[in-house]
Amino acid sequence: MTPIRGRGRNSSFRFVSIAVSTVLLAALQGCALSPRNADTAAQRAPPENPFVSGNDARLLVDGPRTHRAMFEAMSAARDHINIHTYILDGGELGERLAQLLAAKVRDGVKVHVMYDSVGSIQTPKAYFQRLRDAGVAVCEFNPVRHIESVNNRNHRKITVVDGRVAFTGGINISETYASSSRRARRSQDKEGDKKNGWRDTQVAVEGPVVAQFQRVFLDDWALQDCGPWQEAHFFPRPEKRGNLVMRVVRGDPGRETSEMYSELLGRISRARSRVWLTFGYFVPDPQTKQTLIAAARRGVDVELVLPGFTDFWAPVYAGRSHYEELLDAGVRIYEWHDALMHAKSAVIDGVWSSVGSTNLDWRSFVHNYEADLIVHDAAFAQALERRFQLDVAASVPVDRASFAKRPAGQKFKEWLARQWEYLL
Repeated sequence: MTPIRGRGRNSSFRFVSIAVSTVLLAALQGCALSPRNADTAAQRAPPENPFVSGNDARLLVDGPRTHRAMFEAMSAARDHINIHTYILDGGELGERLAQLLAAKVRDGVKVHVMYDSVGSIQTPKAYFQRLRDAGVAVCEFNPVRHIESVNNRNHRKITVVDGRVAFTGGINISETYASSSRRARRSQDKEGDKKNGWRDTQVAVEGPVVAQFQRVFLDDWALQDCGPWQEAHFFPRPEKRGNLVMRVVRGDPGRETSEMYSELLGRISRARSRVWLTFGYFVPDPQTKQTLIAAARRGVDVELVLPGFTDFWAPVYAGRSHYEELLDAGVRIYEWHDALMHAKSAVIDGVWSSVGSTNLDWRSFVHNYEADLIVHDAAFAQALERRFQLDVAASVPVDRASFAKRPAGQKFKEWLARQWEYLL
């Protein structure tokens, strides 16, 4: 399996990527560009994480609630804080974070921060230097020094506190999340909604599965040769915190498979009743599309909640270029138009669910480093299903007959975007 995507302050990166790819397209066909030490990383890549029981989880919807929970957990840290994010803004939220981390360092807490070089490209270097001066260990993932290093981005969002609690999902440390999507929906300002009030999902977990998130963070730190991490009690004795069964899956361009791709498509192919997917970027590869079509044709209720607009036009139109085949097969598609949809979650048959950073597109499955939480639990799945139903109610259904009558200009945009879907 080899089937792309990053996001947030990513539209400028996508534009650069597409421009660069006109020169490199022949070299890119069928293979992903990798960072300088990806071969070594592939050789030492850990085995897939097993499912572990004894965990608890809490769904967090949108930025304000998520950041409040993360800051509360970090404020209570006694041993270490490890932060892994695609975007780290230097705005008001970033300033609050810097002050908190500096205070925790003074308290003797070991703090590590890893950010993606492209995702955080607009953040002043002085911001990161201030973190270093405060005693925070800071690592820039895959710095853009050569053209071949642009394509592989670390899109993971992981925060681990004291080895006891972890956060993951689609939410960055960014002013984009300063307000909730509910407020954005009331504002009716689409241009403003591209910058604020994004609809997103995060999850906070406690229990033995936290060690798997910790391992991902430490592996990435080692991959980047960021120097030795500060000695801390990264792996405390596991404690039972609930009854949920979970595991962490990762996407890694230095390996030949995406665990999330295999897991998700495998579950869809075995689905018996319903497949409800919410993704901020939807540009399916042929196998993903055929798996969705096959499920719908055998009577499974396949529903997709997708963005009606995003921070860059091409992914939406590339995704829409696949709508007709999906609609003809019975897949139901809803577009969220009142705020920017950025969540990445799935719930299948009322028992299997996922929350993480992976989008349903080529970039996530081939080019990016990703991480997702897989949960086997009916109660957690029901919570995600309730969230899905709220999103459906706030979305616009895509009608097959009306969609067929869309203007020629939109069809041309779909065709144009589809030519670049491997890189979007």
